[in-house]
Amino acid sequence: MVDNLESLVLEHLRIIRSGMDEVREDMRDVKRRLTSLEASVANLHGDFAGQSGRIDRIESRLERIEHRLEFRDA
Repeated sequence: MVDNLESLVLEHLRIIRSGMDEVREDMRDVKRRLTSLEASVANLHGDFAGQSGRIDRIESRLERIEHRLEFRDA
């Protein structure tokens, strides 16, 4: 009876270990995907900052043009 119990416990432990290996691999995949997403978001922030700088320069140039043409706000 003790042998059967030990055998049953070992069988369950093997199943649990197998399941844990699958969970570990899934977590590695999730971490890789999260890292990729973080890099993409960082690139987007850089793109937005670059666009903001360009818009600021365009706004400055437009103000100079309006000043030269003597446009006034009503």
